Amino acid sequence: MTRRPTILDVAALAGVSKSTVSLVLQNSTQVKAETRDAVRAAMIEIGYVYNRAAAQMRSPSAGLVGLVINDLRNPFFTEFATVLQMTLAAKGYATVIANSDEDADLQAKLVGSMIEHGVSALVVSPAYGDGGDAFDQIERAGIPAMQVLRKTDPRTGLFPFSSFDYAAGSARATRHLMNQGAQRIAFVGGLEGRAITEERKSGYLAEIKRAGAEPFSLHGRSSRGFGLDAVDQLPDDVDAAVCFNDLVALGMLSGFARIGRNLGQDFRLVGFDDIEDCAQVWPQLSSVACDIDGFARATADGLLAWMRDGVTPPPEHRAPVELIARTSSTGRMP
Repeated sequence: MTRRPTILDVAALAGVSKSTVSLVLQNSTQVKAETRDAVRAAMIEIGYVYNRAAAQMRSPSAGLVGLVINDLRNPFFTEFATVLQMTLAAKGYATVIANSDEDADLQAKLVGSMIEHGVSALVVSPAYGDGGDAFDQIERAGIPAMQVLRKTDPRTGLFPFSSFDYAAGSARATRHLMNQGAQRIAFVGGLEGRAITEERKSGYLAEIKRAGAEPFSLHGRSSRGFGLDAVDQLPDDVDAAVCFNDLVALGMLSGFARIGRNLGQDFRLVGFDDIEDCAQVWPQLSSVACDIDGFARATADGLLAWMRDGVTPPPEHRAPVELIARTSSTGRMP
């Protein structure tokens, strides 16, 4: 065949109608599995390539999902984005990924651009701030959209929210440190006043209050650099810390190594998220583990059910967490 194959050529070879081929290209669940396989085999045999850009001009359903992340530099968010993208790809959907860099105005521009380019749905791990109107744009566009890991828009009926049980995580970490003999425990990291900081800190505060102890918080950017500097800012009587995230904890780990203080003995430390580095540094870092791989897959499945079958995810969902105790809090070698 010297000319470019068309959808009619695919239909003729597969023995189906043109509309059936179109449904297969749109990943419709109306087509039987054997028919879908026959159409795809025909496409491969004659070298048919679907012109999705042209199809976008004809239909709002383009099989393209937009993903906007507040901080792709953080390995926790990077893993989520990667697994979500790979899961959607396995179902025939392409993903456009953008980093808002904790900038609400930039987030609004990114969302607007994705809508203009015809995304079928959006997943947003939102930036904080009053600037921008990302979710208002999504509402006007009338496409499915989920908030993940952070909630900045209260309209969860329109924009379902899914995250982890952060409060339970910090409570578990605090109890663990108490059981290891810690006398005064600090909460370190996270920008003060941010909803995500208050949520992650809430379990810590509840356990400290229950024990009749005195809380101490040291707030700042969720970065290794802040954690490194925080070591020098802790009161002398603080002998343990629950960190806002693993990046802060890894910075503290380096800070204690610099001053020659032994983690797990002189000071006990727990991070949050359990990124890959936690098990690879020395001493190994205890952390509140969030199953980000499973969470990303569940998010993709929920979004696909919404897009394909009209099944809206629940307004709010919290995935469970668990504490992974390692040398930094127990003092025990692996």
